[in-house]
Amino acid sequence: MAYDAHLADRVRELLGDGSPVTEQRMFGGLAFLVAGKIAVAASSQSGLLVRVDPARTDHLLATTNARPMEMKGRAIQGWLHIDGDDLRTKRQLAQWIAIGTATARNTPVKRR
Repeated sequence: MAYDAHLADRVRELLGDGSPVTEQRMFGGLAFLVAGKIAVAASSQSGLLVRVDPARTDHLLATTNARPMEMKGRAIQGWLHIDGDDLRTKRQLAQWIAIGTATARNTPVKRR
């Protein structure tokens, strides 16, 4: 299944006013990078993947309909999956994009 192109367009529109954003296809989805780091991605399993500060994960899981992002049956620390039903309004989507972009900007670059 391919990512939701309409959702990607909505993300693109909301990110258009901020700092430079690059897009990259990843794992069948479309990732949006801010400051060179993935902030959010239109998932190939529908919905949005959002980068979050691991210290905020438990709070966000308890207070929203987000669920942990999983790859090969394992939860990925620092990432949440938001279903499309929870992204219907511009405000809902903008809130998650704000979380993802703030986290990307504040995440140190990994040294190789």
